Amino acid sequence: MTKILRTVLFALFAVTGPLEAEVQSAQVLTFDQLEGWDDDDHAAALDIFLQTCPDMVEPDWNSICAMALNPTNPKVFFELFFRPILVSDGADPLFTGYFEPELFGSRVQTGRYQYPVYGPPKHIEGKWPSRREVETTDVMRGRGLEIVWVDDLGALFFAQIQGSARVRLTDGSSIRLGYAAANGYNYRSVGLEMVKRGIYQAHEVSADVIGNWVKRNPTDGPELLRHNPSYVFFAEVTKTKNHQGPLGAMNWPLTALRTIAVDPEYVPLGAPVWIEKDGALKLRRIMIAQDKGSAIKGAQRADIFVGTGVVAGQVAGKIRDTGRLIMLTPIQRAYAMVEESLQ
Repeated sequence: MTKILRTVLFALFAVTGPLEAEVQSAQVLTFDQLEGWDDDDHAAALDIFLQTCPDMVEPDWNSICAMALNPTNPKVFFELFFRPILVSDGADPLFTGYFEPELFGSRVQTGRYQYPVYGPPKHIEGKWPSRREVETTDVMRGRGLEIVWVDDLGALFFAQIQGSARVRLTDGSSIRLGYAAANGYNYRSVGLEMVKRGIYQAHEVSADVIGNWVKRNPTDGPELLRHNPSYVFFAEVTKTKNHQGPLGAMNWPLTALRTIAVDPEYVPLGAPVWIEKDGALKLRRIMIAQDKGSAIKGAQRADIFVGTGVVAGQVAGKIRDTGRLIMLTPIQRAYAMVEESLQ
């Protein structure tokens, strides 16, 4: 590894903890090199940054957070205290989208609401039960772990993939579910299994297609979903209000089109990030790295939070694009890198 890249790793990550990630290149950019920088709503981005910034305990972030409280010009604030850094691990950039599903449920089991949403079991010896065991045996019954019952098994399946959901109850109120635990099994793609079985071709498969097929096939549908042994347990979230997004990895509400999930090995949680991407959802804006996910790995990998509900899910499902992820890094870290590169 070159001297400059060693310096990049130290400047970016030494304060935030040990780094296991591989970096192939790093480049300090100017704000003039960020396409559309002048047109973004910097004040809106700063508001989101201020939500989670106090949770970043490193000294340089603390000083920036203090400066961010009353800036006269948010755009100038970012330009004054940050430098854009483009880091690559050699993998192709990939942007995807995620959302908060909306389910319909009841606090009691009825003929319509028959699929339980479970909290995590506390006393299970050995390996936790697979999806098949949870759904077809008595392993979860009698433990009092049912949070709510929902009417759509496919929707619950995709809520588990997303890690959160809003559930509208029969009395008109709603509750929010957040990720609590998983059973430890590796995820297996139901979409790929449908293609393998000849049910659909690869280009035809989507979350909506899978969900509708499960509804039309009350016996084979649940069996198809059990191809994926991974199972997510939820907890009821009371910290957020109805108009807010679900909680992310930093335990703060996510904001549609301002929050991304990143790989913390490369991007510190809470950091502002400049995103440039085209495709189904064209973006040129500051986003805040407030979340992470098991499938989000790499320096140029990000999952964009789109929002809540059916429309958000449709938009999120179409996002699979290339682009650029550029970290806005505290200026002292960037200067340390530049000084070392000149020696």
